Amino acid sequence: MKFIHLIVFCLVVLTTSYGQYVSHIQEPDTSIVILNDMEDPRIKFAHTITAEDIEAHLSVLASDEFEGRETGAPGNELAAQYIADHFEKIGLEKTNDSYFQNVVFSSSGWNDTEIFVNGEKFKHLWDYLAYPDAFNNMQDFRANEVLFLGYGIDDPRYSDYQGKSVEGKVLMIYLGEPMINESTSRITGSSELSEWSASVDKKLQIAKDKGAKMVLLVSADLKGFLMENRKYLLGGSLQLGDKRDQVGSIPAHAYISTTLAEAIIGKKRKKVTKRVKKMNLKGKSKALELETDFKGSFDNYLNILEGKNVLGFIEGSDLKDELIVVSAHYDHLGKRGNDIFNGADDNGSGTSTVLDMAEAFQLAKEAGHGPRRSMLFLLVTGEEKGLLGSQWYAENPTFPLENIVADVNVDMIGRIDDNHSDANYIYVIGSDRLSSDLHLINEQANNNYTQMVLDYTYNSEEDPNRYYYRSDHYNFAEKGIPAIFYFSGVHKDYHRPSDTIEKILFDKVEKTGHLIFHTTWELVNRNERIRVDGVRP
Repeated sequence: MKFIHLIVFCLVVLTTSYGQYVSHIQEPDTSIVILNDMEDPRIKFAHTITAEDIEAHLSVLASDEFEGRETGAPGNELAAQYIADHFEKIGLEKTNDSYFQNVVFSSSGWNDTEIFVNGEKFKHLWDYLAYPDAFNNMQDFRANEVLFLGYGIDDPRYSDYQGKSVEGKVLMIYLGEPMINESTSRITGSSELSEWSASVDKKLQIAKDKGAKMVLLVSADLKGFLMENRKYLLGGSLQLGDKRDQVGSIPAHAYISTTLAEAIIGKKRKKVTKRVKKMNLKGKSKALELETDFKGSFDNYLNILEGKNVLGFIEGSDLKDELIVVSAHYDHLGKRGNDIFNGADDNGSGTSTVLDMAEAFQLAKEAGHGPRRSMLFLLVTGEEKGLLGSQWYAENPTFPLENIVADVNVDMIGRIDDNHSDANYIYVIGSDRLSSDLHLINEQANNNYTQMVLDYTYNSEEDPNRYYYRSDHYNFAEKGIPAIFYFSGVHKDYHRPSDTIEKILFDKVEKTGHLIFHTTWELVNRNERIRVDGVRP
């Protein structure tokens, strides 16, 4: 499961009579006799999902040989090949003549960066911030003047550029826009701010169009900006896609503290203050040349990595144009020094279960009980880097998104968390967010076949962990596709080298696998496609 809390601003409305999303604990209806007729194909093939099979897969995937399966690393490639080999062995079909969907990532960072003003050195991540993938290297860059240019706006209603040449210059500008008073924008004439406040890129683009060499953006809360954008500013994190073509599309720029800005302004502080007042009150902008010895060095790198999503396909019968996706991420955190993060639970447990589920459905098809709807078993990479593999699939689907009925996602189902003393439970997240049918199908499957405790605690909109947004199902839900996420909770070994196979509760995993199988069986075989009666995030 993804460790980083995603910053998501979401307004979710449920339009059915179902009301608020469930967030309680649902005890199974033990008055119902569990169905156990082995002549019933649903039961027969569910029971081919076994603790022994899952353990056999996990003993490979969570072994030291796979070195923690980090995206872009050799161990991740080994895991992808193991999954593809299993799909081929059991007879799943390829899509586009391959079990692989190539995923492209960019990794950027700083080799070195520094800023000096009049010989005084200012600290990166303290006095200034810059994105390592935003512009090309600028080593040993020097200027004897910085041009203060107000807010850096060029608009018919207000312009800092009118009558000014900025070709080849270093600009210093404020974020935001001129305000007549605390609540009235000079540009819009109302309390509503203009797009110049909403988009820094707009300011940077106009600076580039005017020929500026570099832009210094003054931030009154540099620390807060760092906290919100930490993984991009520090570098080393992966981003989806090849970013090489984007580098240099905007001018070199850095966010600077008020302390650094004052060092550049020097003795002209009163003049700057006076001109800012004119900009706000009268809408008149006048540039100010700040003579200073500005020296900077921005030495960055941008590497391109490739990963693989692994796809196995079972074609349906009379409803084959509709598709059910069963997903799990197979990547983990890799190695740190001599420590291997094997990720037995996260998410070796989910991956191994999906592999055994794929075999169960393929065996059913070979016995004449194949699914009516088609099935895609989707094992994705890059989840730990920001749900990137599933995002790539959602943006580059091998089947039309409108044909995908639901996503069934499995992420960490092998342990017990501190909230439970008994293994007979599973957290269910997202089942009622977009489809009340999906929610009820899962509850009925549980009552009929497994009778586990269904814990909806993390399905709450108020869940501080925001688990709904932190696994691969979310990239389907965001597209309006109903999704259900099975999860057994975090534990003391979460994202540590101690998440190892001997701690996995394989009987629990097997039983959870049976529940997931029965829910999926109903999804692929029911007459009617499930309703989408909620509103997507």
